[in-house]
Amino acid sequence: MSLRQSALRALCLCDPAEKVQAVQSLWTVHQNLALSPCEPIHASASLTLPGRPALPRLIPAKHVPTRTPFTPEGLAALLHAVCHIEFNAINLALDAVWRFANMPESYYCDWLRVAYEESQHFDMLHAHLKSLGHHYGDFDAHDGMWHMCQKTADDVLARMALVPRTLEARGLDATPLIQTKLRKAASPGALRAVELLDIILRDEVGHVAIGNHWYRWLCAQRGLDPVSFYGELVLRYEAPKLRPPFNTEARKRAGFTEAEMSYLLGG
Repeated sequence: MSLRQSALRALCLCDPAEKVQAVQSLWTVHQNLALSPCEPIHASASLTLPGRPALPRLIPAKHVPTRTPFTPEGLAALLHAVCHIEFNAINLALDAVWRFANMPESYYCDWLRVAYEESQHFDMLHAHLKSLGHHYGDFDAHDGMWHMCQKTADDVLARMALVPRTLEARGLDATPLIQTKLRKAASPGALRAVELLDIILRDEVGHVAIGNHWYRWLCAQRGLDPVSFYGELVLRYEAPKLRPPFNTEARKRAGFTEAEMSYLLGG
């Protein structure tokens, strides 16, 4: 089984613990597997994409309650929301590995590494959530990230533009704001969450940078201007409008240019 076939297999696993184990095992042995970048892979209609547990119940984003870290239940709900993002991020990275053929070999290794690091994030967040008396699935969640994954399934350029460097980049902006609330809550559980988010933010800068790299590479291959074409993709795929405040320092470390930051700010 090739690396891309193995990524599809891991994507289809429903149990979070099994998915995490599969991704981490795949990362350990990936250098011994054939990449097969030109191999056409088709997901059987019988497969569930993505594989995920029966819970959490997925509801429209506007119906997901606001989470506050100032009560034990609110802190658990907030951590659950971040846990859900990381679980989705595993699936998004695995989908980028198996779905898109004819990319350079380093593309597949990049996104498998992202899947591996996202599995680590989910694991440590879930462990902390369990220490607070809850499990993944205890709170409702939404499915916005996977919806964009589906919408961009036919074009790797659109995927790179609108998932890692749009939806996932929002995490660079949101994380410091969440950490500020957690510090104000000041409970041991909240302060431990701040530490975990420091680790996640560090890694997510690298993940967004990978999205930026491959978006620009694909634009160069197709003779497109990365800034102006991004605006076209946002309209074409009805991507969410990004609003400030932006984590400018983190976004620059992730490779966003001055022109791209100006675009985001409406300049």
